[in-house]
Amino acid sequence: MSRTFRLSNGDEIPALGLGTWKSEPGEVGAALREAIGAGYRHIDCAAIYMNEREVGQAIAGAIAEGDVRREDLWITSKLWNCNHLAADVRPGLEQTLADLGLDYLDLYLIHWPVAFKPGVTFPRQPEEYLSPDEAPIAQTWSEMEKAVDDGLCRNIGLSNFSEAKCRAVVDGARIAPTVNQVELHPILAQPDLLASCADMGIHLTAHSPLGSGDRPDVMKRSDEPQPMEHRVVHAIADRNQASPAQVLIAWAIQRGTSVIPKSVNPERIRQNMAASEITLSDIDMAEINALDRAERIMLADFFCPPGSPYTVEWMWA
Repeated sequence: MSRTFRLSNGDEIPALGLGTWKSEPGEVGAALREAIGAGYRHIDCAAIYMNEREVGQAIAGAIAEGDVRREDLWITSKLWNCNHLAADVRPGLEQTLADLGLDYLDLYLIHWPVAFKPGVTFPRQPEEYLSPDEAPIAQTWSEMEKAVDDGLCRNIGLSNFSEAKCRAVVDGARIAPTVNQVELHPILAQPDLLASCADMGIHLTAHSPLGSGDRPDVMKRSDEPQPMEHRVVHAIADRNQASPAQVLIAWAIQRGTSVIPKSVNPERIRQNMAASEITLSDIDMAEINALDRAERIMLADFFCPPGSPYTVEWMWA
């Protein structure tokens, strides 16, 4: 039985999940079947990853062949930015359920606190954005709550939300968010967010835990941090007879966050699962914690071109 974390409503989310962002069609299905065989029960998806149909086919195949039962899986997906208006939340969720071939999700997240006009996958012009006033998160959240009422998802939550934005949702919520999925790694440990979300009853899931070095070039900077390359991480890996990736995964779980590293490589998928069994020493943890520079890899500046209603400062304020 894989390790889990108990959420504020009593549900248990597996500590280690398979991330599917950047997993190409033709690869993601095989990776998912490999992961289920290795013991993964937590699969992290999103509509914008453009691979949910293949993920759904792999889930169906694993269930049909007796590899796993639906009730043993934790499936997360996310509402994309063009579906924030009240009339668009339910259709966005229903499309994801259809693509995944599921009756319900275990967790549905608002992917970003950023809104686009309906039908816009990614804006090319400033007028294709909706401002926070035009698409209030409170209205989006109300529709998410209705999806819980109707049994379409068991948990609802947030992704890439700052402490203040989480607080605003919690203060107006009828059904509280149980999870906030954010960038977390030793260079951006976010201890204050971890503590404040715990106070609000919100569990953190770590995305980009290994640095997300394979993401599109448009999202990269030449001087961005590389957590897996840090000499301290390598030294701790050597002490524990582990890989740097395994150290980063073990650190994430040991500090109380679930973690969703992506891989389509069968060997790495199994190595990542093995990392959930590694226990780092107090000295190891302290040395890793000392690496925190509060430096983001994912600035979200791609949502903030001239004329956009969003700025990097607003995103993370």
